This record gives sequence, structure tokens and C-alpha cells, in this order.
Amino acid sequence: MARQRKDPLRPLTDVERTWLERISRASSEPANHVARAKAVLAVANGQTYQAAAEAAGRRSNDAVAHLITRFNQLGLDALIPGHAGGSAPIYTTPERERILIEARRTPLREQDGTATWSLSTLRRAIRRAPDGLPNVSSYTIWCVLHDAGWSWQHSRTWCDTGKALRKRKSGIVEVTDPDAEPKKT
Repeated sequence: MARQRKDPLRPLTDVERTWLERISRASSEPANHVARAKAVLAVANGQTYQAAAEAAGRRSNDAVAHLITRFNQLGLDALIPGHAGGSAPIYTTPERERILIEARRTPLREQDGTATWSLSTLRRAIRRAPDGLPNVSSYTIWCVLHDAGWSWQHSRTWCDTGKALRKRKSGIVEVTDPDAEPKKT
């Protein structure tokens, strides 16, 4: 006989059931989202945690129990895995924005010693600034720039992807690619 469940699954709403069924059949969703949706649906249909784990292609009924607890608290957001280890991010949104502000600034030859930003000159400028980040690394700057959609160009400069300066009759204008955001992700 199965033991009493500590945290049984709450009743699903119609919207939640519809989304869980849709995700469980989707081929475009990540495999772990599909497996989690299948496990929650199996428990909602009255199966044991072990049977739900097997239906989802998993082995651990304890993992299903943890998933059900998260689902009771978060709803459909429980299908998305949380932080899976590794060190926590050191630089939060304001620090990342500070790096981007500095990267957007045109370097001054006398002050910064360069006409275009490289990772090392950008790191030096951020470390020297009064409101800067004294211990920021080049790798962190690289990650922040890539997350923001910037890329290293053949001209040895960093450019915001999807934006370009074009010469027109009216003068030089900045042109934005409307498909740039979907391409970045």
C-alpha cells in the first residue's frame, strides 16, 4: 500500500490542464518541459508518483513529488527548471547596465588611450571609473555584451547587433533591423 502523500496535487484549472496537455504533446518544447508536463498530468489523472515518473520517462518518484510541490506553489512556472548549480551571478542588473553604458560611450583617446573599445580597454575604463566595478573581468564584460546582443566585428570594434549607420541623401542615419531581436535569441 502506498504511503500518504505529504503534498498532494491541487486541482488543476481548465487553463492549466489545457497548457499541460499542449506542452506534453509539443515537439518544439524542451524535453525536460515535456517530461515534467507528462508527470503532472499523470498525477492529476490519479496515477502514483512512481507511475507518473515512468510515464514521463524518468525513474525517481521523489523527483515527481518535488515537482508536484513546486507546481502547487508556482503553477505552470514549475515546468521551467530553476538554477541548476554553479556560482550565482555576481553582477546584477545595475552593474550589467553600467557595463553597457560604458560600452556605448565613445572612447576618448587621451583619457582611455584608444579610439575603439576592445575588451581589455573597456575593462580598464570600467575599473578606473569612480562609479565603476573594480574587479570586473574581461570574460564578464564579454558575457554582458553578448547577452545584450553585441558582437565583435572584423573592424575590431564592438557593435550593437541589428543597428547600422547608413549614408543617405539626408545624411548619416542609424538603421535598425526589425528581425534583430529574434535572431539574437
